[in-house]
Amino acid sequence: MPEPMLRDLPGFGPRLRRLRRARSMKQAALAEALDTSQATVSRWEAGTQLPDGATRRRALELLTRDVCDDAVLRRLVEHSSDCLHLVDEANHVCLAYSPSRARQWRQSQRALLGQSLWPYATVEIQAAEAALDGSDWWESQTPNPRLFHTSRRVYDALTVVEGGLLWERLYLSDGTPVRLCSQAQSPHN
Repeated sequence: MPEPMLRDLPGFGPRLRRLRRARSMKQAALAEALDTSQATVSRWEAGTQLPDGATRRRALELLTRDVCDDAVLRRLVEHSSDCLHLVDEANHVCLAYSPSRARQWRQSQRALLGQSLWPYATVEIQAAEAALDGSDWWESQTPNPRLFHTSRRVYDALTVVEGGLLWERLYLSDGTPVRLCSQAQSPHN
């Protein structure tokens, strides 16, 4: 079984802007916290400049550090009969998953909470994430759901099954954007 790869998420600038706005934080405040200038943060968000990997991780961590524990949404996901999971939009950290997703992943319903699922992304998931950049996903408050087909991939920690995957944006009660990922009818059928 292959080990997951460590890779950065695409679309850092739009992702940063969406998260900063959801937190009602000004560019200047983020710049101060990261010991840089407001103009630099503006260039990051516009995609004309990309900070080094450590700074990208620090910026996203700073904006996701105090994410609320939205117990109602988590409970709805954890008790759903559908095969689904909920991740933080900024870094794909797993917030909750249903019993059927736990069975599919061959894990308990708590084993992957708080871990980024991005290292387990298939080629198709990576491509779908990259395609969000340049779409309305990051600019729109309520973007259209995204449906795509993914291949099967087996890791020690989980198994990604082949089939349709539907991404929908939701918001936690504190305004944090999250992504509901549901098994769906594949667009190839």
